[in-house]
Amino acid sequence: MQITSTENILNVTLLEPRQKHPTIFVRFDELAEGESLTIHNDHDPKPLYYQLLGERGNIFVWEYLEQGPEWWKVKISKRIAGENDETLGQIAAKDLRKAQVFKKYGLDFCCGGKKTVKEACAEKGLDVTKVEQELQQTNQLPSSRSLPYSDWSLNFLADYIVNTHHSYVTKNLPDLTAYAKKVMKVHGNHHPELVRIHQLVEEVTAELTVHLVKEEKVLFPYIKELVAVKNNTQPLHAALFGTVQNPINMMEMEHELVGKNLAEIRELSNNYLLPEDACASYSLLYRMLDEFEEDLHLHIHLENNILFPKALEIEKQLNK
Repeated sequence: MQITSTENILNVTLLEPRQKHPTIFVRFDELAEGESLTIHNDHDPKPLYYQLLGERGNIFVWEYLEQGPEWWKVKISKRIAGENDETLGQIAAKDLRKAQVFKKYGLDFCCGGKKTVKEACAEKGLDVTKVEQELQQTNQLPSSRSLPYSDWSLNFLADYIVNTHHSYVTKNLPDLTAYAKKVMKVHGNHHPELVRIHQLVEEVTAELTVHLVKEEKVLFPYIKELVAVKNNTQPLHAALFGTVQNPINMMEMEHELVGKNLAEIRELSNNYLLPEDACASYSLLYRMLDEFEEDLHLHIHLENNILFPKALEIEKQLNK
């Protein structure tokens, strides 16, 4: 990597071992907000990351520029005051490529999307430096061809969710429940986890059947009304539920319940690993559940991380 003379660099291999971390801390403390320090070392300085996090808190961004075998170079930037760590949901909303990293490590960016990367990694005992490094590497990947959800009007996004994801749920739930029951009856004696899987599928079906109606008949129409008021095309009518935050809170709670059920199914099925005696129906059930969960993650992401926050912001502006 080319390093210009204007960059703030510290070669810690030139320091005595006992002076390395104290010197880095002094240099870091001297940084103004937004400034950075690049350290050069002959081994991975990961212990420094955790010491810095423990003693200074979440006020820095850690970025590997080079990782061996001869040199490790890390750029440490001091955050600007008032800037908080983005949540998993906010990160995924900006760049859906990063959602693939979250999926790889089992980090929930939709139902549990309000956690920061550090918080989510701490809960699962994951190496946060490794996860953050992979998130940074996605910036070098070819531009994502995913749809520009964040750029859409809320009316269009709400209609897209109904026509794409609600329709998918409505179409597939009957088959899911039928196959879950069929496979349980045939294979339940030898694979008792299928009894619980069937129960969880029934719970998901009951929850989502009512959930979709509440969104389509109550919440989404009100969000469209907020948009119309913002665009000065109609007055705002008082809602029976008060602020839009109330139905959003309910929808997010129901999203979390369904998400937990599907996560338990994935765990019970050992990531949809088929046993040797699996029949065609068994295989079809697991494939349908896997696809259903994949669709639901995007479905909930569009609502929790894009549609709902933007609706809340519009209501906030109208009430000023």
